[in-house]
Amino acid sequence: MSDILNIFNTFLTHYNNILKNALFETIYMSVFSTLGGFILGSLIGILLFVSKKGSLFENKILYRILDVFVNIFRSFPFLVLIIALIPFTKFLIGKSIGTNAIIVPLTIGIAPFIAKLIQEAFNNVDYSIIEAAKSYGANRFQIIFKIILNESLPAICSALTLTLIIVIGYSAMAGIVGAGGLGDVAIRFGYQRFKTDVMIETVIVLIILVQFVQLVGDVVLKSLNKGKNKAFYIYILALILLTIFSYFKLN
Repeated sequence: MSDILNIFNTFLTHYNNILKNALFETIYMSVFSTLGGFILGSLIGILLFVSKKGSLFENKILYRILDVFVNIFRSFPFLVLIIALIPFTKFLIGKSIGTNAIIVPLTIGIAPFIAKLIQEAFNNVDYSIIEAAKSYGANRFQIIFKIILNESLPAICSALTLTLIIVIGYSAMAGIVGAGGLGDVAIRFGYQRFKTDVMIETVIVLIILVQFVQLVGDVVLKSLNKGKNKAFYIYILALILLTIFSYFKLN
């Protein structure tokens, strides 16, 4: 019993001194990048859907350009993308390492992935609903933003949750290039200083974080499946507030 208490007390000490700040860095990087990537990826995903053959704004050239662009960026391994984007990151925010700097490649790296998920979500909307909207006189923008988007919300919610979990993994990987966060703690204490206890504690915190994200995503998805579309917008608002809260905790 005393051993368990000692382990727990050691964990609390490490959490307050090392892990707590790293956790907020990970949350800040992951959520900010996911929201940025979600906005960028959604725009590309919508353009891919509406410009494809037989769609609302068919444009083969635009579709082909976007499709090639998305596939090129999706083929980059994340670490290679971070290095390749160093000049652009430095140009944009004045530095290439640190928590803020890693948000740039994370956002750019995740946007094409989200674009394909959004396009797939739109493709799965029952076409008879679109035809019914047309027969009632809905214009193309109304069909996109009031019909297709609403019908796709459960799939988009799943995509957003999945993306956030992937970005948490990417942010941990970004610790290799000095991005901060839990990945940086794992490398500095677990790999360079051979502190196995800190390494294990870092993994436990990451597992709890991912489980919490999945749990919240599942709750929102259940609400959407019951027709409560407001749950999605509350989800987005909560992520924005979480990003702001994490930012002020770090500054």
